[in-house]
Formats: sequence, structure tokens, C-alpha cells
Amino acid sequence: LSMVRHQPEGLDQLQAQTQFTRKELQSLYRGFKNECPSGLVDEETFKTIYSQFFPQGDATTYAHFLFNAFDMDRNGSIRFEDFVLGLSVLLRGSVTEKLRWAFNLYDINKDGYITKEEMLAIMTSIYDMMGRYTLPSVRDDSPFEHVEKFFQKMDRNRDGVVTIDEFIETCQRDENIMASMQLFENVI
Repeated sequence: LSMVRHQPEGLDQLQAQTQFTRKELQSLYRGFKNECPSGLVDEETFKTIYSQFFPQGDATTYAHFLFNAFDMDRNGSIRFEDFVLGLSVLLRGSVTEKLRWAFNLYDINKDGYITKEEMLAIMTSIYDMMGRYTLPSVRDDSPFEHVEKFFQKMDRNRDGVVTIDEFIETCQRDENIMASMQLFENVI
């Protein structure tokens, strides 16, 4: 039984679709192939790799949500192209592109709305990932309180869900959110 290997699209095409130079793409590809020789990352491998960055907590649930945000065609694996397109948005995209990507992460069922349940699932997974020993220490009801504050700010028409427009407009008006989005500029 031969192993399925994935060959990425041409570098020229990826360079046109991303904010990365040819050299950066080559470097990213080498790293990707080193971790994933088949050229594809399944969810379990992604969780294993991602969890190494958060040894103090349980990153598996958040890694699941993150995996789904990168797995654009929903086929259960992340191709190099999926990875690089997402990374390009997160590191070098416009504020609106980053906010759209974040909305996609929070919209777990991909119905175009963020519900309190979806937001609570994401927030709980983030608190789990950061671990019990963070400072200041995290109380068990903190994720719920965070979601309530989020919905008070974002759900403008009070219909119980947050649309992409409500999400983007509210984030763009919030100085703290805007400042945090600038932190990841030009990391590579």
C-alpha cells in the first residue's frame, strides 16, 4: 500500500495568493514537509504539534477548532496551501481579513452566526489550553463571564447571535482588540 502524498500548487500561484515572498514560502514548505512528510496534516497530528506550545494546559479542544478553521475544504486534512493561506491572513492580512478569519474560527458550525454556545466552547477551550496555573488565576466561571461581555458588546440588535458585520464593526471600534491584532504583524 503506497502512502498518499500531496504536491502543493506552484510557488508562483501561492505567492500571488499570499503575502509571502518566494523564499519565505520555500522555508515554510521545508518546515511543513519536515513535520508532515506526506504533505498533509490530519487532525491528530495537528493537535500533537499544537499542544507542544501549551504544555501547561490541555490544548486539544482549541486545536480542534483551529484545525477546522485551517481545513478550508473540510476534508479532514490541512494541505500546505490551506496552512499558508491561513498563516498569511493571520500574520500579514488586513484587519478586516484577520477579523473574517477569527469570525470563521468562532462560527463552529459555519452557519454565518456566532452563538453564545459557540463562543463559550471556544472560550472554555482557550482557558483549558492556558492551564490552571496562569496569572492572574482563572476562575471556573471566567469563560461564561467573557461570553456575556462579548455578547453585550457585539450583539447589537439583541437577537442572540453575532453576525459577521456586527463582529467586524465592534472589533474595529475596540482599541484593545485592534492593539492585540497588531501584535502578530511580521512575525516571520
